[in-house]
Formats: sequence, structure tokens, C-alpha cells
Amino acid sequence: MAADIPKVVPLTCHGHSRPVTHLSFSSTVEDEQYYFISSCKGVRSQIPEITAFTNKPQIITQCFVMALRETGLVHSLATKVPYGKPDSRQMPPSQQQQQPISQRECLHTLQHAHIVRSVAFPIQANPQVLATGGAEKKLRIFDLTRGGSSSTPPTPSASSATTENGVSSYEIGAGVHNGTIKSIVWNQDYNVVTTAAEDRKVRWWDLRSRHPIVELGVDGPIGSCELNNLATRPNDSGILTVAAGKSVYLYDGVQPGRLLKKVDFDYDVASAAVNSESGRLVTGSANDTWARVYDLNTNEELEVQKGHHGPIWSVSFSPDGKLYGTGSEDGTIKLWKACREPYGLWR
Repeated sequence: MAADIPKVVPLTCHGHSRPVTHLSFSSTVEDEQYYFISSCKGVRSQIPEITAFTNKPQIITQCFVMALRETGLVHSLATKVPYGKPDSRQMPPSQQQQQPISQRECLHTLQHAHIVRSVAFPIQANPQVLATGGAEKKLRIFDLTRGGSSSTPPTPSASSATTENGVSSYEIGAGVHNGTIKSIVWNQDYNVVTTAAEDRKVRWWDLRSRHPIVELGVDGPIGSCELNNLATRPNDSGILTVAAGKSVYLYDGVQPGRLLKKVDFDYDVASAAVNSESGRLVTGSANDTWARVYDLNTNEELEVQKGHHGPIWSVSFSPDGKLYGTGSEDGTIKLWKACREPYGLWR
């Protein structure tokens, strides 16, 4: 029961000046260190922001805010970044604090004709390829190697590619999406990508054939679509969590389209995340400011977290499952303790 976890004050992360649309945690890097990154909405007179945080040496230390200057607004993002090399472009954010944003080199500029709503890197390899989608209604795969030297096959085929600024891109499933692509998830199988769109369809794509493997409809507008990143159990395939209408759909993280469970609520669900190890489901609503915690097995409501001043558009668990973050319309991120033992600044 969540009641076994003593109530503590959440940690509030400031820094964004507009509503937070998405937040995502990295995997554990080293020495139990991880990062999370967030993005916010932009307006015509304001460039959207991305803010990164790290949990070391304290739970949260704001590291940098990076302005996006590509065509269109990025409403979603991925955290797979190339750490480990001495090049400053590939250092963890904590080592980049002293370097002015203006001096950081832009590695790639990927042009889009309209708003970019989601980006995704593959899970298995270094980020040599990138998937994007948005108001163009196009799922596009970009080859970031430029020379094609990636150890992982960067694209489904070398034919029908377009090249701009040295970066090749491929469209997957031209004309299939009938609405803005709101979310992209790269599956554990490198050749499978999942999209969730405003046409209320979740699609699993085979990058080799460029056709959907499975296409499933949901009962309402899609709010979020996330693959939980907990892999503490050897045989854990992961759970793809889709918040749509007044329901949360839980799909197998490996087998495309296999529905594990559907949970119905009496409110519109804007975001959802699961911790399969602790058996917890957290939701955010489009109609209020609360984060609700449920038992994943019994659907019992265990806790209601209050503190935001706007709807919660994004929910995500840390890689160790000991906290979860919520991003809100109020422009803040709150981190909520999800473990019994002392942790981070809650010691």
C-alpha cells in the first residue's frame, strides 16, 4: 500500500517559463547516476526550452537550458544521449555547466515543415538514428551517421532516401497517419517503432517493410504513450502505457499489439506511467491538478498527490523506480518519492 510510504514534500523543479509538455528519464549511467530532461511549449515570440537535471550529487541540480531553433516546436523528446567521450558535445550535462550554450556545437539540424511533436532514439545502440513525427503526419527516420558507419543498421533501406545537410531521412508509411503524430516509441526490437496519433490509432511499424504490423484504435484522444524503462527483472519485457480518453491501455513491450490490461477511470487521462516492479500506476488528468497513484494489480486508488496548479501532461518513473516526475501546465516539474527507504534529498 502507498500508505506504507511516509508522506513527504515533493521536490519542485523550476526553470521553464511555459507549460511542461514532456519529461523523460535516462537509464542509469554509472554509480546509480541518471538524468532527466524536459521540454515546454513555445509561442511565436519565444523559443521552446529543454532543461536537463541530474540526481547527483543531490537529487536535482539544474544543468542547462537549451533553446531549440529548428523549424517547428518540439513538444516531446528523448534522453538517449552519447555519454562517455571527452568531446564536450558528448559529456553529461553536469560537466557542461561551465560551457555557454552559444559555444556548444550544433551536431545536426533536421528541418521540418511543421510542429515536431515527438522524437525517439533506438533503445539498443548509440544514437546513430532518430525518429521524428508531428503535425506533418509523417514518421521520418534520420540517419545521423552521415558516413553510414553505424554498427547498427541505420535505416530500413537505402532506396527512396532524401538527403539534406548531409543527413539522410526516410518516411515510413506515407499517407497512413490521419492526424498529428503525438508520440513515437522505439521498441526493444530495433526494427519496430510505435506511433500514437490524433486519429486515435496506435500503430506498430516494421521499419524493413515500412508498413504497420498492428494498428489498434483507442476510445478517446491520446494523451501520452510511453515504454517504461525499468529492466531490473531479467525477463521483464517492459510495458507500453497509452493514456487515451478515460482509459489507460497497457501493452506488452515486446509483442506488438498484445493488450495486457485496460484500466478505465471516471476522468480524462492526460498522462500515465507504470512501475512494473512495484506494481504502481500513476496518472495525470486533463481536468484537474492531481497525480493519482493506483495498485497496478487491483486498480485500487492508493494516493492522490496535490501540489500542481495546472493539468499534468507528463508522468515518468526514474530508472530505479524510487521516484516519479510530473510535468504540468503550471510550468513546473515535481518529483515525488516512491520508496519507503531514505532517498536523495529526502534522507
